[in-house]
Amino acid sequence: MGEYILRLVALIPVVGGLAWGSLWLWKRLQLGMPGQPGQTRNVRITEVVPLGLGSKLAVIEFGGRELLVSVSKTDVRLIADSHD
Repeated sequence: MGEYILRLVALIPVVGGLAWGSLWLWKRLQLGMPGQPGQTRNVRITEVVPLGLGSKLAVIEFGGRELLVSVSKTDVRLIADSHD
C-alpha cells in the first residue's frame, strides 16, 4: 500500500506538468488568435454589450467604418453602419 501511495505522489506532478505543457503548446501553436506579436488585424471588436442569454450587441471596426451587429447563438446581423 505504501508503494502505491509513493507512486501516486510521484505521478501527480508529472501528469500536472504534462497538462500544463500541452495547454501552453496549444496556445502557442494556435493560429489566428488575437494578441499574437507581429500580427496586424483588419477587423477589431471595440465594444460588446450583453443583452441576455446568448445575445449581444457588438461594435466592429473594419475598413475605416464602424459596424453595429447583433450576435445570437444562431445568427449575426448587421444593424447599423457608420462612416468615419
